[in-house]
Amino acid sequence: MNVAVVGTGYVGLVAGACLAETGNRVVCVDIDREKVEALRRGEIPIYEPGLEELVKRNVEAGRLSFTTDLASAVKPARVAFIAVGTPPDEDGSADLQHVLAVARDIGRAMEKETVVVTKSTVPVGTAQRVREAVEAETAVPVHVCSNPEFLKEGAAVDDFMKPDRVVVGVDHPAAEEALRELYAPFLRTGNALMVMDIPSAEITKYAANAMLATRISFMNAIAGLCERTGADVDKVRQGIGSDARIGSAFLFPGAGYGGSCFPKDVKALIRTSRELGAPSAILEAVEAVNEAQKQLLLSRVVRRFGGDLSGRTFAVWGLAFKPNTDDMREAPSRVTIEGLLERGAKVVAHDPEAIHEARRVFGDRIAYSKREYDSLDGADALIIHTEWLPYRRPDFAEMKSRMAQPILFDGRNLYAPAMMAGHGFEYYSIGRPVVGASSSAEV
Repeated sequence: MNVAVVGTGYVGLVAGACLAETGNRVVCVDIDREKVEALRRGEIPIYEPGLEELVKRNVEAGRLSFTTDLASAVKPARVAFIAVGTPPDEDGSADLQHVLAVARDIGRAMEKETVVVTKSTVPVGTAQRVREAVEAETAVPVHVCSNPEFLKEGAAVDDFMKPDRVVVGVDHPAAEEALRELYAPFLRTGNALMVMDIPSAEITKYAANAMLATRISFMNAIAGLCERTGADVDKVRQGIGSDARIGSAFLFPGAGYGGSCFPKDVKALIRTSRELGAPSAILEAVEAVNEAQKQLLLSRVVRRFGGDLSGRTFAVWGLAFKPNTDDMREAPSRVTIEGLLERGAKVVAHDPEAIHEARRVFGDRIAYSKREYDSLDGADALIIHTEWLPYRRPDFAEMKSRMAQPILFDGRNLYAPAMMAGHGFEYYSIGRPVVGASSSAEV
């Protein structure tokens, strides 16, 4: 099948490469000429395991190509995906200007009946606006449908190739037929293709992300209660996660969620709910808990060392909002580091993949380390923000020998408190007892 994918960001690039892998002829479109040229050379602008090899293989096989010419991609296509960004507007709503601009461009380029798919995360009602934008530019039949993505950063290729479900919202048999044919190779093991009306598909994506965000904020709220009662949030998490009605996923407390999806989608769903007069109190609480949680590590550092951090050095392990990605959008590490800098501290950071993004965000306001241990030299404390595998079993003796003080603020609960006490660390985690500190220093 001839497929056009407009947008070579996270969603568009993964979708285009995976669709090409199953034999389709896919043309990915982007207005950034330098980015297109880089992609043609096999240079991938994001870190995503397996993606670089997938792109190179399909480019070499002639199934995947990149262009800045939208019309040349759309004219032969049976299906055209819109996968451009929908950044949050000032009021929290999704900014649809790029989606609608692409829809108009597709309408001007179409020469035959085409299925236009909104792959970008968009509010309910967007498909109808896309349809109107396309039809205003053409008399050729168009079938607009919704096909939200549920990819996890760090596992996106596997998620696309082996989905637990594919959701499509359609209102015409031609659109359903095309999408069934397109996704058939990915559903051979019996995973579901869920066909529904378009508004239901649009809401499904937002509802899924909001539910996962809710679980995270719920556990962070419970972690705060555990700290005030002497309970251990890990034991509580295991206790409730063993209930089959609840399950164990997304019940890990931490320094707050970030990334390109959860913060943006929760805000957009709140905005949509308010506009339609629907209750949004739960969503507003989820967002409020998360914003407070992002301040938690900074507040603990301040309580431990005081408000003036001049002359202090802090090592930060992990900058990306989660492991296996270089994405720092809405990352809790940004809140912590900005707060440390505002109080006069020096920050030395390490991350296996996000250093280039950190340089864009912080420039030379912080220092960067190629090895995680080198960031500890003379540090008054270590702050862990991302649960990268190399951080899970470090050499604690080397850590202590390099640090000015063996103090660790763990925003991901990587280590057992008893083990850290045995290694002689003053250790602060989330929802668990502090170890190695005087009662006056416990935060």
